[in-house]
Amino acid sequence: MSFEGYGPDFPTPGVPTPLPNESERIARMEAAGVAKEYWDWMGTHGTSAMSAKLGLKFVEMSPEKMVGTVPVGGNEQNAGLFHGGGHFVMAETLGSIAAIFHVRANLGMDRQVVGTELSATHHRAATSGLVWGTCTPINLGKQLTVHEIVMRDDEDRRLSTARMTNMILHPRG
Repeated sequence: MSFEGYGPDFPTPGVPTPLPNESERIARMEAAGVAKEYWDWMGTHGTSAMSAKLGLKFVEMSPEKMVGTVPVGGNEQNAGLFHGGGHFVMAETLGSIAAIFHVRANLGMDRQVVGTELSATHHRAATSGLVWGTCTPINLGKQLTVHEIVMRDDEDRRLSTARMTNMILHPRG
């Protein structure tokens, strides 16, 4: 089986993305706009390989509000519209990191979170510019978090609305 076109930007299918060394991890976070005070909270990869491919940039980061942008260009589906999967990657990334920030800042714990539910409704299409995602909490608990992530275009028109639930994992004994 041939996988032409695969290389550094497109790893071989089925092979996990290698862990970056610390300088690569820091470079990823700087490129994504992650403030230095949050680097220790961002996990072993720093930022995900998928969000980097999408071009996700963080504009605001706090437990109360997470804002990021993704360019439409390079992320279109075959009809030239921003890909629906791009909405989901953006929503899941913002929602997951917001949950991590809640666990670290509000609960004072170092725990992993995992998404258990993600849903979205698409309202309108984007064909150029940036997609702006704003993630705000609906419920912040000790076991679950629920966030709403609203994607808008450069003209502040709502493109989609997503909702994500994350489970806060307890250490295994």
